[in-house]
Amino acid sequence: MKYYIIAGEASGDLHGSNLIKQLHIQDTAADIRCWGGDLMQQAGATLVKHYRNLAFMGFAEVVKNLPTILQNIKLCKADIATYRPDVLILIDYPGFNLRIAKWAKQNGLRVIYYISPQVWAWKANRVVSMKQCIDVMLVILPFEKAYFADKWNWPVTYVGHPLVEVVDACLNEPLQPLPALLANPLPVIALLPGSRKQEIAKKLPIMLGVCAHFPQYQFAVAQAPGQAAEFYAPFLEQYQNVTLIQGKTYHLLRHSKAALVTSGTATLETALLGVPEVVCYKTSAISYSIGKRLVKIKFISLVNLIMNQLVVKELIQDALNTPNLVQALQELLENSPQQQQLQNQYRQLKQLLSQDGTASEKAATLIVQQVKDWQHL
Repeated sequence: MKYYIIAGEASGDLHGSNLIKQLHIQDTAADIRCWGGDLMQQAGATLVKHYRNLAFMGFAEVVKNLPTILQNIKLCKADIATYRPDVLILIDYPGFNLRIAKWAKQNGLRVIYYISPQVWAWKANRVVSMKQCIDVMLVILPFEKAYFADKWNWPVTYVGHPLVEVVDACLNEPLQPLPALLANPLPVIALLPGSRKQEIAKKLPIMLGVCAHFPQYQFAVAQAPGQAAEFYAPFLEQYQNVTLIQGKTYHLLRHSKAALVTSGTATLETALLGVPEVVCYKTSAISYSIGKRLVKIKFISLVNLIMNQLVVKELIQDALNTPNLVQALQELLENSPQQQQLQNQYRQLKQLLSQDGTASEKAATLIVQQVKDWQHL
């Protein structure tokens, strides 16, 4: 059978690659064409367009690159029409993928969406058109199943979270030594200040402010894949006990006693790796004011959202300051009962995110069977 898969970001490339591997297992004759990245190509798909040429973040950048974006959409539609897949599989990346889904449905193509846009947080009005143009929705957060069923009368399928298999693969590897940390025998605290320059510049100085309060530890900053080491140098130059670690975030976390983590997927990765964490979020006052009106969620961390309770400490906006970070970090490092409770909650979190088999395996099985069912109609 012929599968056309579209992912527009690094995370989509990762999860798409694991899905492709499972599709080849479930359907040995699978012919897969994709928009994605190196991992999806290595997994056995024919790569049409790399996500590096698709990802435009922020209103100004989108406006500036609008001709390129529209040309990419036009190219994608033409390529799908020529390839004539048995199914179109869309992975997150809603700004692009929902446009393609609408066009695909109008042209009689079957559409499966894997990893839903976070419409439960904002832009819930998207669901009306999503129901019309998506044949099967596969979700990866346990509360999404009830959200779509109760609020939108839309039965979707929960397959578990694909990060579980990614983290498990790392945990099954021997722990790699990090040479940059070996010169200092002190235990490690990880700092994950985000991936974009603006958020790093906003949060990293506050995170670094705790270093002087914990002389018995060394600190390590996880360098974002898209940022050069030179960008971090001005922030780190005055700190003797801080090291920059490139490309080894999971292994850094495995070496760490605790972590200060920017809100986002990294909070979930840190929890699945079993590392105590404080979740950090800060943006401009204007952006925060607008965001509070648009985003309707109880917590900012995925860990707390999934568990529907305050599992990990969240320091948001004005609450994100060095004194509060110092206090929160001290509690994580020195409070043994709290540490034990946290590890128990982390285990419960992993159970919620795990299904029989991996998310990729379950998704591939459902996709292959669904396409076969459609072919017999």
